[in-house]
Amino acid sequence: MNILYLTNHLNIGGITSYVLTLATGLKKRGHNVYIASSGGALLSRFTAEGIIYIPIPIRTKQEVSLKILFSMFKLSGFIKQNNINLAHSNSRTTQVLACLLQRRLGIPHISTCHGFFKKKFFRKIFPCWGKKVIAISESVKEHLIKDFRVDEKNIVIIHNGIDIERFREPRTEDRGPRKKNLGLGDGPVVGIVARLSDVKGHIYLIEAMAQVLKNIPDAQLLIVGDGKMKQELLSLTLRLGIEKSVFFIPSVLDTQEVLSLMDIFVMPSLKEGLGLALMEAMARGLAVIGSDIGGIRSLIKDGLNGLLVKPADAASLSNAILELLQDEDRAKSLGEAARVFIKENFSQEKMVLKTEEVYLECVGAKD
Repeated sequence: MNILYLTNHLNIGGITSYVLTLATGLKKRGHNVYIASSGGALLSRFTAEGIIYIPIPIRTKQEVSLKILFSMFKLSGFIKQNNINLAHSNSRTTQVLACLLQRRLGIPHISTCHGFFKKKFFRKIFPCWGKKVIAISESVKEHLIKDFRVDEKNIVIIHNGIDIERFREPRTEDRGPRKKNLGLGDGPVVGIVARLSDVKGHIYLIEAMAQVLKNIPDAQLLIVGDGKMKQELLSLTLRLGIEKSVFFIPSVLDTQEVLSLMDIFVMPSLKEGLGLALMEAMARGLAVIGSDIGGIRSLIKDGLNGLLVKPADAASLSNAILELLQDEDRAKSLGEAARVFIKENFSQEKMVLKTEEVYLECVGAKD
């Protein structure tokens, strides 16, 4: 097949990681893979895998935009010349773009819903979901049915997959110097990798750390990510008097390095489609703690491969962190179980094969 992926950008984030994992997996299975986007920091990762890039001016959040029309006209000729079999969108604006391409050229459109859309009027009257909608978790599927009345028979649940081999056991021989380079001390590190948005629950994690530090004074919190809430979060650490124990670093191209510095990974989200960073932490063998909501429940089985806590509850979160920091054997056991769970249930291979089945169904191909 000739497969065209549509994304707004190729910067650091869950959607870019999803498309890269899927595109490289399908490329290895012999398909021709193209990606149309406005580009970004991770573009070289795609081109290095032999994925052909088509620049389009799709960097917009507006569902009605001239950028979408310009992108449609630019891609129309390319699709005809390269005999593209299907388009796979990954955001609301690229859904609209793919829908226009489907109507103009007749190529099948598949979309992936990576999280939760706001219930805007335009989305209800112009759904643009495509022939099939891939939901990354059960909770996302429920959201599509309940909030947008998407036909259940057109929804396929395919969990995100990751390349397990990329997340082997962390290096320990140079962990000290690498912690020092970031300004971290020798104490245990609690970490999170997520955009700095209110929905990710950073406020509750920082409040929880204030309590943790009363019991383990050398504990540290490493916050990895960018976003509009940074100043608010910095101010919170100052008000709580824990600014010297909380470290902020920007988003990173490769999460392996920062994950290898952590002893515990926490995902205190208020909403979460699935949680790619959480999956990567589990694949790394870290003990994990997450909110008992949405897609996180698909990953963490409480007491078996991690701990679940009430969302927006700093006290419960601090108790869970203390439990794992004060019991290394328990943390190690949960981390090992987490790695096995991801390997068995959320591999890149499984994700690629299931997605390929959807593609074949939509283009009417036979085995």
